[in-house]
Amino acid sequence: MENRPQLVIIVGSVREGRFGPVVASWVAQQAALHGVFEVEVVDLAETDVPLALPAASPKHAGDDYPRPAGMAALTSALTNADAFVVVTPEYNHSYPASLKAAIDWHFTQWAAKPVAFVSYGGAAGGRHAVLHLENVLTELHAVTVRDGLAFPNYFTSWQDGRPLDPASVGYARTVLDQLAWWAVALRSAREAVPYPG
Repeated sequence: MENRPQLVIIVGSVREGRFGPVVASWVAQQAALHGVFEVEVVDLAETDVPLALPAASPKHAGDDYPRPAGMAALTSALTNADAFVVVTPEYNHSYPASLKAAIDWHFTQWAAKPVAFVSYGGAAGGRHAVLHLENVLTELHAVTVRDGLAFPNYFTSWQDGRPLDPASVGYARTVLDQLAWWAVALRSAREAVPYPG
């Protein structure tokens, strides 16, 4: 496929000893095998994302929003993305502060673009975190896809960098199929008519 859509996989946790990079690496492998996307992994632990934001909202400032220089690569990746996969753990029934800060520093970068979620955690597999993220990203005019991947008890259900359940590959394919459809459709729509959000 020419001009393949750009998929950005975001590693949402910056906590010491985090499992997120393992999950993100596996997701990136599945996306590469899927063959539709150009894939980029963005690790928030490698980005300067302050928790304190300026008084003004990025909603109206656009490219003029005063972001730290250390956030330039993240902003560029989000701007150029046609689709996102957010990889998140569940901390206290929600998602990490690092991920919330990265979202809040941006606004137009999410609009009219599809987002899928891959979560991991204890018994719930990170599903509480995803429910919160769906609300937040819908507010920013992103389109959250229905299906996602959740990995309960990841500490016993993964080995050698991959999930032990072989059905995970099929689930990943379903998520990527949906994400690819939305990515192409929404990119065409954005190119035809500016999004009114």
